[in-house]
Amino acid sequence: MPDHDDPLVLDLVEWVSRGPRSHAEVIETWRTSCPRLTIWEDAVDRGYLARGDGNLVSITSEGRDLLAAHGRLPQPAGG
Repeated sequence: MPDHDDPLVLDLVEWVSRGPRSHAEVIETWRTSCPRLTIWEDAVDRGYLARGDGNLVSITSEGRDLLAAHGRLPQPAGG
């Protein structure tokens, strides 16, 4: 497990994995006034999240691998 897998980045990736999120919702929910906490930027730079058509943010295969490595993949609905 890489040392740079920050718990806040992991939380953000898990949150996005639970359902469709707009870019505006992600930025509003995860913004911080601390310039050292670059959670959104870190998740994108590491390839865990991507912004797609219609400004929807989605988890990437790397993001799913991250969640799997930490036992945090969301459970399927109804299961």
